[in-house]
Amino acid sequence: MCRWLAYSGSPVSLEDLLYKPQNSLVVQSKHSRMGAETTNGDGFGVGWYGRHTVPGIFRSTEPAWNDRNLRELSSQAVSGRVFAHIRASTGSPVQQSNCHPFRRGTWLFMHNGVIRDFHLVKRDLVLEIDPELFPEIEGSTDSEVFFYLALTYGLAADPPGAVARAVGHIEETGRRHGVEHPIQMTVATTNGEATWAFRYSSEGQSRSLFHSTDVATLKEQYPDYPLLHDLSDDTRMVVSEPLGDLHGAWREVPESTFLTVRGGKMDIADFTPKAPRAAA
Repeated sequence: MCRWLAYSGSPVSLEDLLYKPQNSLVVQSKHSRMGAETTNGDGFGVGWYGRHTVPGIFRSTEPAWNDRNLRELSSQAVSGRVFAHIRASTGSPVQQSNCHPFRRGTWLFMHNGVIRDFHLVKRDLVLEIDPELFPEIEGSTDSEVFFYLALTYGLAADPPGAVARAVGHIEETGRRHGVEHPIQMTVATTNGEATWAFRYSSEGQSRSLFHSTDVATLKEQYPDYPLLHDLSDDTRMVVSEPLGDLHGAWREVPESTFLTVRGGKMDIADFTPKAPRAAA
């Protein structure tokens, strides 16, 4: 499995985000506390929005803790919306095209989990992808196929609905092939203006996911805590596991729900897979 974070708010140095927290994503790449594996060393990726509407991405097959280029980039890059992911492969090759986040146009997508028995269901899933989108798939992961299914089902127009239809199709296909619990997922996607994050699994025992609490309240509670000083009140994070032990800073995302983060507003709603409609 993997670990990831989705950040939005005041512009922040990637170094402050990826390296400086007590349980930073780089620390988690060697010593994850809550992941299915302790070590997530099969590559990493960072996506961020800057001067252009299309986000930049940097992906590498190096372990995050051992990549000097990530350290150099992180010390210079600043962004108000960042996706970062460390990978523990579930069987697909360790190569740059298999590292998250995946990008198409203004959209980023990352996934922690698995489409179970992917080798059995891959053909049926891929055949559902819009033929105009299919040539853009670069890697061999179940996660990228998941992303392109969501794009096929209208991610740009209705992100929660598109992900629900993609999951519905994955579950229907898996069960048709005798897979008892077809999908395990925490997923994040963004268009640069809002972020959507999902926690769901077919067996109802999903991987860990947390969101940050209100920054203004934390500043009042911890006036001497330096990492909070430069954060705007609309700053929000969704993470696979908390970045530190500050009491009250993190809340677990409930099972079978999704978050919508737009500015400083965060909404939580139930998530239920849907029967897929015709491709958008």
